[in-house]
Parts: sequence; structure tokens; C-alpha cells
Amino acid sequence: MVVIESIIFENNTLKLIDQRKLPVTFEYFKCKTAKDTALAISDMVVRGAPAIGAAAAYGVVLAGLEYKDLEDKTFLAAMDNACDNLKSARPTAVNLMWAIDRLKEKMKKLDVKDRSTYIEALLKEARSIQDEDVETNKRMAQYGNEVIKHGMTILTHCNTGALATAGIGTALGVIREAHKTGKNIFVYADETRPRLQGARLTAWELVQEGIPAKLIADSVAATLIRDGIIDVILVGADRIATNGDSANKIGTFMLSVIAEKYNVPFYIVAPTTTIDFDISSGQDIEIEERSAEEITHYKGVRIAPKGIDVYNPAFDVTPNEFITGIITERGIVYPPYHVNILKL
Repeated sequence: MVVIESIIFENNTLKLIDQRKLPVTFEYFKCKTAKDTALAISDMVVRGAPAIGAAAAYGVVLAGLEYKDLEDKTFLAAMDNACDNLKSARPTAVNLMWAIDRLKEKMKKLDVKDRSTYIEALLKEARSIQDEDVETNKRMAQYGNEVIKHGMTILTHCNTGALATAGIGTALGVIREAHKTGKNIFVYADETRPRLQGARLTAWELVQEGIPAKLIADSVAATLIRDGIIDVILVGADRIATNGDSANKIGTFMLSVIAEKYNVPFYIVAPTTTIDFDISSGQDIEIEERSAEEITHYKGVRIAPKGIDVYNPAFDVTPNEFITGIITERGIVYPPYHVNILKL
């Protein structure tokens, strides 16, 4: 199995695979400050809910290093401000908020006067978040592999692999496990407009792993589902409500409706950290709206006429009734979700 290290922290620098440049160029984006990290998150150098959370945790560490020589009260205020800026980098992915809140809870228990121990403790916590995600990915892959039968054809949307996590991935982690265990699977990957995470990132990971696959335009998926070619659909999530409603990359909801129509199992693969236990339904999920230029331009070249208005939501919400099951590191959750999610 190919090892893809999407997040590396060494020599007081956070190194992130610059996903804006894949698959043409493989290089790391270096973050020296919390502001660099927030930019990397908002500009999608790093993306995928678990990866965003891990990167943000290291962003807090970088803030500590940057402000370590400040007077105690000023230091704490600067750290709070850095945490707030990191939290606001992207509003939908709950792992981002979870990771920052976890670091803030840690900060409350530390002696601000012992600055070196303070920063070392933050670094240890950030590394724990990264290491835990690696193990979580492995467990999700094992549970998810239970629903994959020999010879299945799988459809996936957006990128849910090593680039989106600290480990082998969520939905793509399940695909990796099925391939590794010799199930002779075949994968169709949606291109995932407008930023083409499927075409640029998922396709790249599938090639790296040698997994048999084809890349398709988003609009092809419905035909494949209707014609009985797709056996199961696996996608990730950026936030899950306690009733099972799940926010994921725009276009996911559309796939779930078609899957329901043609009786194709539709699974969410996400760690329990992606579940927001403070919200009861998808109506409470804030949907990020991104720049119009993601629609009107491609690599800086205008492809839409000047003057046209644009609506560009980054995510949509799939209602729980269209979800067959939610694969987590603690097992597969089935309906009724409002009961079984709370058991987690």
C-alpha cells in the first residue's frame, strides 16, 4: 500500500501537500505561522475534514511558537485570536472546530509561565490528533470492507483518501482495504466540479495504488446507476447531524436521490469526530459558499461571460432517509439514526 504523507510537522514547520497543484506537480506548502495555516485551509491547499482538523491543530502550535516571547496576558490573547482565525477558515467541516476546541481545552490546563512546556504540550496534543486519525482510518476501512462483496463496482465522489486525512482515507480508505484484500473491485470516480477533486486528487490516488478505475464527468453517474453498473456508492462527510443528515461535497445529495430511486446502497464513511452532537438535523449545518471565480474561471482563464451571477455552495446536505449506513471507526450505524448515533 502506497504511503502518502499529506501532513508533516518538523523543524517547527507544518508541511502540507499542496493539493491545488496536483496531479501535475507534487510539492509541499510550508506553514510557519497560524496565519499561513489558516490560508492553507481556506485556499484548499489542504482539504478534507480530518486533514483540516489535524492541520489546524498544528496551526495552534505554530501560534504558540510565534507568540512565545509575549507577556502572559498578551500571549493568551494572541493565542485566542489565532484559534478564532483558524476556526473561521472554513465553516462547514466540524473537525476543524473540534480540533481547535480540543487544543483550547488543553491550553486551559497548562501553566502559561512555563512557555516551553506549554508549547511542547500543544505539540503533543496535535500529534495525538494526527495519530488518532491514522488509527481511525484503519478501523473505518476494516468495518467498511464488510459491506464490499467480491467483484463490486464502486462509485465515489470528491476526494476521501490520504490527501483528505492523516491516514489512508475515509471512503477511499474502504476502497483501499477492499483492493488490498483481493476483492477484485472496480471504481468510478466523479470528477467533482467545480474544483475537480475527483479528477485531480482521487484519480491520482487510485493510480498511485494501482486500483482499477475510470474517471467520469459528474453527469455520467446517473446513467451508470440507472444501467445497473454501480453496486455501491461510498462518500465522505464534513459534518453529520445527530439524525444522520450529512453534509458533503456539492453533488452528493443528487447521487443519493438517484441511488434511492434505483436501489443502490449509499454509505457515508466518516469518523465520529465528524458528527456534530450539538445539532439535530442538517438544517442547522452552515453551508460554505465559495468564490464565483471557481465557476467562471479555470486556472485563471475566464470560461463564463462577464456579468453573469454565480451561486457556488461547496457542500450540500444528504437527508438521512437516503443513507443506507454510516461507517465509522466504532462500527456501521444504521437507521434509526437519531437513536443509534447517540449510542456512539
